[in-house]
Amino acid sequence: MPDRAPQPVDRQLPTDEARDLISLVRDIAQREVAPAAAEEEDAGRFPRELFTLLSESGLLGLPYDAEYGGGDQPYEVYLQVLEELAMARLTVGLGVSVHTLACYALAAFGAKEQQAERLPAMLGGGLLGAYCLSEPASGSDAASLRTKAVRDGDDWVITGTKAWITHGGVADFCTVMARTGEEGPRGITAFLVPGDAEGLSAAMPEKKMGMKGSPTAQVHFDGVRVPDARRLGEEGQGFAIALSALDGGRLGIAACAIGLAQAALDEALGYATERRQFGKPIADFQGLRFMLADMATQIEAGRALYLAAARLRDAGRPFARQAAMAKLHCTDTAMRVTTDAVQILGGYGYTADFPAERYMREAKVLQIVEGTNQIQRMVIARHLAGPETR
Repeated sequence: MPDRAPQPVDRQLPTDEARDLISLVRDIAQREVAPAAAEEEDAGRFPRELFTLLSESGLLGLPYDAEYGGGDQPYEVYLQVLEELAMARLTVGLGVSVHTLACYALAAFGAKEQQAERLPAMLGGGLLGAYCLSEPASGSDAASLRTKAVRDGDDWVITGTKAWITHGGVADFCTVMARTGEEGPRGITAFLVPGDAEGLSAAMPEKKMGMKGSPTAQVHFDGVRVPDARRLGEEGQGFAIALSALDGGRLGIAACAIGLAQAALDEALGYATERRQFGKPIADFQGLRFMLADMATQIEAGRALYLAAARLRDAGRPFARQAAMAKLHCTDTAMRVTTDAVQILGGYGYTADFPAERYMREAKVLQIVEGTNQIQRMVIARHLAGPETR
């Protein structure tokens, strides 16, 4: 069947610099990311060389200060970069989002000396980060985490296991939340741990439904010793740091979800305009045309929602509720749109010869990571009606 090249998304960008940036990202995505995506995902191969290229191109620190090697870009622009990368391969778009999340604690809460010493390598030095919050027994209830950090002179000794860690086993550094005090959220502190620290190891990657090229693994801390200079923020501030980071991270997942949904729509539209039945393209049948219209509408609504939240963040205004709404809507949209794309392709959609089935498998995880969509509904409801009655 002839290929039908998808049309680039018509974006409203705030500056000429942003337009040039999106052009660069599209070029990298089309030349370097998309061509090998299906083969490498099927083989479960992590494309570390692509992240090196993205770092060299200045794309791993976009929302952070240029003083430390960042791109000084607003979230409004950074998220659209994520969308473009996820459109080409979700492993890459989500990987950039996770790396950005892993840099946040140092960039937002670290001391000036810490930032000057470590941020340049993290933002533009070819390093790749992991964010270590969840544990085998504490996922949605993150405040109940059990990993401990015990003070020993000028050092901290970290012991415990983190779970569901993107880039587990391949990350060069980990932002780790560990218990340093009382039970509950006030007893948690954040640390920046080198990926090659003695006592740090990763289990075999999880065998997943989708995103097989992105390693997700448990990370074990067996008496990992880090100096107090690698503590981020104040003792007991770690959970507040984690929640602050997750607000931005949820927007990253929302943008990735819309990128994946856009790729699925492009695939379905290309197929529908070329596939002929009963003497005409199947895109001429009203039932299918309505499906395409609904898919496109849901994607545009999701894009508008995550961008509205990003603009609040850029303006320094509260955006937690809007971030939860964006994550909820955009990831549900990705699941619906990818499912409909498989349906439009019919039997071909169920085969690995076309990417629709991979998109559908990948979409599912986006409803789970960075807070399940049930948790997002709880967050939104609390903003609307206040905390639940105990």
